Amino acid sequence: MNPRLILLAVAGVGLVGVLGFGVGRLTTTPPKAVALAQPSARRILYWYDPMIPMERHTGPGMSSMNMTLMPKYADETPGAPGIRIDPARTQNLGLRLGTVERGTLASGVSAPGVIAFNERDVAVVQARAAGFVQRVYARAPGDTLAAGAPLADLLVPEWGGAQGEYLAVRRIGDPPLIQAARDRLKRLGMPRALIEAVEKTGQVRNVITISTPTGGVIRTLGVRNGMSIMAGQTLAEINGLSRVWLNASIPEALAAQVRPGQGVAATVSAYPGDTFNGRVTAILPQTDAASHTLTARIELTNPGGRLKPGMFASAQFNGAAQPALLVPSEAVIRTGRRSLVMLAQPGGRYVPAEVRIGREGDGKSEILAGLSEGENVVASGQFLIDSEASLSGIRARPVASRSTPMPAPARTPVLYESVGRVEQISPASVTLSHQPVPAIGWPAMTMTFRLGEPALAKGVKVGDRVAFAFDQPPAGPTLRRISKVTAP
Repeated sequence: MNPRLILLAVAGVGLVGVLGFGVGRLTTTPPKAVALAQPSARRILYWYDPMIPMERHTGPGMSSMNMTLMPKYADETPGAPGIRIDPARTQNLGLRLGTVERGTLASGVSAPGVIAFNERDVAVVQARAAGFVQRVYARAPGDTLAAGAPLADLLVPEWGGAQGEYLAVRRIGDPPLIQAARDRLKRLGMPRALIEAVEKTGQVRNVITISTPTGGVIRTLGVRNGMSIMAGQTLAEINGLSRVWLNASIPEALAAQVRPGQGVAATVSAYPGDTFNGRVTAILPQTDAASHTLTARIELTNPGGRLKPGMFASAQFNGAAQPALLVPSEAVIRTGRRSLVMLAQPGGRYVPAEVRIGREGDGKSEILAGLSEGENVVASGQFLIDSEASLSGIRARPVASRSTPMPAPARTPVLYESVGRVEQISPASVTLSHQPVPAIGWPAMTMTFRLGEPALAKGVKVGDRVAFAFDQPPAGPTLRRISKVTAP
C-alpha cells in the first residue's frame, strides 16, 4: 500500500476518537456542575452564625459554636428594612412571636407589708398631782387590758387636805363658799367621780386608783411600788388594738397606682383563707433609698385582736380593670435608656421599634406609644436579632412614627365671655360685632358664631346688645349662652 494513504487513514481515526471523547464529556457532565456554573439569583456576601454575628466565613459550614452557618445576602444590607432570617430557620433559633392586642389590665397592685400599732390610738396616763405609789397591780408592758382596768394606787396628800376643807365648808352651809371650795378641788386635778364620791360619803379620799382610760396593750409602764411621782409624770401608755396599721412597701414603678382612700384586702399566713379589709390612709413622703420603695399606710379592722404587730402580711390593692394595648412582657428589651421590641414583618424580616411602657401584670406590659394593634413582636429570641440589628447599623423605629391611639379623657369645655351687638341671625348662626376677648387674644371685630342649640337665639333680634359665652370646638366658635343686656 502507499505509505501516504496509510498516514492519512491513521490521522482520520485519531481525529474521530478525539471528537467522540469530547462529545461524550459534554453529554455526561453532571447536572450539579451545570447548576454551579449558573449565576445565583441572590448574591451572597458571607456566611455567619446569628449567635456570633461578628464571626464571618467565606463559605457554608459550621461556626465555632458548632452551629450551621447562614448566608448573608447582598439585598440584606442596611439599605433594606430590618434583618432577614429564613423562615425555615426561625424554629432552630427559638424564635416565638406574640401579637399586640387590646385587652384589660387590672390596676390592682400586690405588695408585702408588716402589721404595726395604730399610732393614732394611743392613750397616755399621767399623774395629776404629786404623790407616792402605794400599790402597783400585776401589770407589765405587753399586757392587754380592758378599759377601766386598775394600774396603781397613789397617795396624794395635797388632795386629802383640800377635801377636808371642802367638807368643812359644806357643813357651814354657805353656798358661795361651797362652790368656791368645789372649784378648788377641780383646779387641783381631781376627777369629777372622786369629788362626787367625797360629797356622797363625807369622807376624805386621798388614795386614788389610776385606771386605763381605754382598752389595749401596755406599751410602757413607769410606776413601781414606793416611788414618788410628780404632777404630769407619765405613768403608762396604752395602745388600742381595735384597728392596726399595715405598712406596705410599694415599688416606685407602681406608686402612681396607689392612692389614699383606696380599698385593700390583706392576708396573713397565720390565718389561711381569712381576709382583713381596710383602706389606705396615707402614702408616706419618704422613699427607702435601699429598696426604692414607698410605704403605704393601711388601716385594717382587727376583730378580736387577731392581727399582732410584727406579723408579715400581703396587701392586694383594689382597682378596676382598665382597657390597654398589651404585649408579652418578655418581648420588651430594656436597655436602661429606652425600651425596644423586635417587630416581625412579612418575608422573614425583623425591625427594632422603640416603645413606651406603662403598667405591667399577669405577664403583660401596657404599650403607651410605639405600636399598633395587630402587629407581631418577637417574644423569645429577640436578643439575638437585636444584636444583629445593632451590628448592621439598623436604627430602631422611633416612638413618634407609631403611637397607640388612646381614648382622650373627657374634659369640660372652656368658655370665653364678651359683649357685642347682633348684626345678623340665621337658624344655625349669629353674627356679632363684639368687644375684645383678652383670654384668647381676639381684638374687637365682627364674626359669625355657630349656635350650640337653635333655641339660644330665641328672644334676640338684630340690633340687640347681648352678653354671650362661647367655646372653640373643632367645628369653629360656638355660642353656648347669649342674653340681652341693657345698654349703658
